Parts: sequence; structure tokens; C-alpha cells
Amino acid sequence: MTTKTVDVLLVGAGAMSTTLGMLLKQLDPSMKICMVERLDHVAHESTDAMNNAGTGHAAYCELNYTPKTADGGVNPTKAFNINEAFEVSLQFWSYLVNQNVLPEPSKFISNVPHMSFVWGEDNVEFLRNRYEALSNTAQFAEMEYSEDHDVLREWMPLVMQNRSADEKVAGTRVRHGADVNFGALARNMVEYLEGQENFELMLNRSVEDLEQGADKRWTVELKNKQTGAKEVINAGFVFLGAGGGALPLLQKSGIKEGKGYGGFPVSGMWLVCKNQDVVEKHMAKVYGMAPIGAPPMSVPHLDTRVIDGKKALLFGPFAGFTTKFLKTGSKLDLFKSVTPGNLKPMLNVGAKNMDLTRYLISEVMQTHDSRCDALRTFYPGAKNEDWELAYAGQRVQIIKKDPELGGKLEFGTEVISAADGTLAALLGASPGASTAVPTMVQVVENCFRDRANSDEWQQKIKEMIPSYKESLVNDAELLKTIRQHNLTTLGLGSL
Repeated sequence: MTTKTVDVLLVGAGAMSTTLGMLLKQLDPSMKICMVERLDHVAHESTDAMNNAGTGHAAYCELNYTPKTADGGVNPTKAFNINEAFEVSLQFWSYLVNQNVLPEPSKFISNVPHMSFVWGEDNVEFLRNRYEALSNTAQFAEMEYSEDHDVLREWMPLVMQNRSADEKVAGTRVRHGADVNFGALARNMVEYLEGQENFELMLNRSVEDLEQGADKRWTVELKNKQTGAKEVINAGFVFLGAGGGALPLLQKSGIKEGKGYGGFPVSGMWLVCKNQDVVEKHMAKVYGMAPIGAPPMSVPHLDTRVIDGKKALLFGPFAGFTTKFLKTGSKLDLFKSVTPGNLKPMLNVGAKNMDLTRYLISEVMQTHDSRCDALRTFYPGAKNEDWELAYAGQRVQIIKKDPELGGKLEFGTEVISAADGTLAALLGASPGASTAVPTMVQVVENCFRDRANSDEWQQKIKEMIPSYKESLVNDAELLKTIRQHNLTTLGLGSL
């Protein structure tokens, strides 16, 4: 049994690991990096195009990023932060395109307007308040709002089809929204990395165990799923970017920072339109209000996708419950993840989230007719025979200890890093891949602290991400300059 020695081991070949690998290779081309993936392809779990919404999450249309406040207004803080984070990702992708590291942008990103749509007096008032809170800022200055049926019919003809002229509706639009094929993006990054020295991709390898030695380096045991052979990698730093598979590996690592974390798996399904005539009549990502008790990944949207140059139209996602942590995982994943340290938080979360439990049960019980009925609230003219069901990826929401509640269910993305900087794991779901770049910059800062603070690395990060260590929320002129550059470079329109 041979042992490979590397500087960095990336577990998983999805959006997060590929982004971190690319960042580190740009910062230090001599760094020896190995990427291991349990499947025989790169980015075929949550990162693959049909396993996620492809929405470049910029908070333009996602209403759950601006929750209602007690006084009837909205809290825009999360929207500002997510918008800035996506703008950071766009900067890095623009840099890679200009360096000919990534291919022509249309291979992985497309301009698809981002819209919100609501009906009913209360929801219209909420959307109006949201628009007023956001549109007077530089980040959302291009947002448009209308309650006029004729205007909305121009923006989203399928959504407005056959609606009563008396129905109270409202919508917002940002024209320079993005649809991202994160699978294509990750595969293009890996293709580039494989052409560099000191990088190796190992497919069909599952991580069986990992242990830290007295020298602070990690010994990671792999199983070759094709031959059954055991392999060992000795790494100075390990990143667990394996989607839903990251939690069990974090638990195996034994780092104290990972104690008490649990996971709540949620599956997703789409209705996919088979009628190309219908597909061609819609060109937008239209997001609505989430049902009571629904997780953020289940905010309904009628969604134009551009996958490998071809348009598709999806509605959903419809949530479901499974005990698998990965789409290709085991039904024992959830049960195996229960430990003495996370049992109490998990039980507390289960007891206090009955709305979510009831919602997931109702979603699982739906028929094709009932799913199409839900679609018709968005697209009144939808015909059952034009749509078929497809399965999306798995998401594992974070469960963590809480001193007051005992346990807390989180719906965001979180990085857990060892105090000595030798291991980091990424847990959670939405906004996920859209914030991959700022999230992985955070990993670099936390786990490569001395080098990240060096003049050389600071200058290089600033070259790749011009807004690094500056605020796009507070600096309107900097935002305008960077946004125009990103939109032009990536073919997403203009201001």
C-alpha cells in the first residue's frame, strides 16, 4: 500500500473544492494538490446543472433573503451580504476568463433576468416594501417594480397567462441576472488544473478514514471503488467539500470544532417542461413566496435554465425527505451520523420543527396532478402532459448546538475550521455555490493564515478580486465599476 504526500487534499470535486483548488493554484503554482472524488465524474452531485437551480444567488429575486420585520417592513441585511458575495464570485470568474483559464463565458454562465412575482394584497404590500428598501441602494438600483398587468405580461408572459384583470399582483425585475451551470464551471476548472504541474485528480475514491498525527499532518485512507484497493494520502491540509458527505467525514476527523453538528437531509424534485414551444415563451427566473414551514431550497420558481447551450424550463423544487446525505448515498447516512454529541440538538430540532416535518410529508405525498396544480398557481395555462418529474440533488441542512434552544436548524452555508488550520469542512446549502469564491477566500485566510497575510498573496488576491477587503455595500462607485466590468466580461448585459 503506497502513500502519496501532498500539501493539500481536496475531498469532493464540486463547486467548493474546485474553487479552492483554483484559488490556491493561482496563489502558489508549486503547491502539490490532490483532489479525490467518490464518483467517476467531476461535479455530478449537488453541483451538476440539474441538481440545483443554477440561480446566481444575488438576492435580486429570492424573497426569503429579505424577511418581514415586526413593523411590517423588511430586513435587507442578508440580501446586501449575499449580493456582495455573488459579486465577488463574478470578479474571480471574470479574472479567470481574462486569463484564458476559463473558456468563453457562455459555456458556463448566461444572462437570464431575475424576477419576483406575488399575488394577494398582503404579498403585494410585502413586495412593494421590499422594493422600496432595496432599490434606493447602489446594489439594487437597477431593480424595476410593477403592479401593472400589461407590464408584467411583457416581463413574464406565461406567469400572467389567463389571469383575471382584477387579481392583485406585483413583480420586480433585474435584467442582468445570471443563470450559472455550476457543473460546467467546476469541470472547466478541473480541466485547467489537470494541465498544471503538481495537481492530481483521483476519481472513484471514497474516503474511509482520516487521522491527524503528532506532526499535525493528516493520514487519509481511501478505497479505490473500481479495484477495492486501499490507498493512503498524507496531507498538510484537508478540505472536506463533499456536499452532504462532508458531515460524516468531519465527524471522523474528530476535531473539537466539529463536535455537536448534525444534519437534516432534504431532497428535491423538478417539473421539467417537455414542450419546447412553451420553453421558448419564458426567459426569466421568477421566484415566489415559500409555503409556511418550507426550507429555503423549496421557494417555488419558474426557472429558465441554459444547459450546454440549450434552454430548459423547470418549476419547483418540490421537497422530499430521505435519509440519504448524497443523491448516490446510502439510506443509512442519517442514522450513521447520529452521535452522543449531536443527539440532543437533533432531537430538539425535530421536536421544534413540526411545520417543516408536516410540509415534507405533504410534499412526498403529492401526485403529478397535484404538482401541476401547484405549477398552475405560477403558470395558469400549464398542461399536465407538457411536464415530467426529474430528481434534483440532495441538501443537508445544518443542525448545531444552541445554548438557549438546545439545538438549531440552519439554512445557510457554514465553514468549520480546525484551530490549527489543518482542516476545514463546508456544511449547509443555499446560497451555496454562488458564494463559493468568498467562502473559499475565507478558508484561505483561516487555514493559510501566515501566507495569506503576506504581501505576495495579498496582492495576488487583490488582482483576482479587486474589491478584496473593501465594501461593495458601502462604496457605490467601486461597486459600479466592478459590476460593469463583470457584466461586460461575462456577457450578462450592462448597467
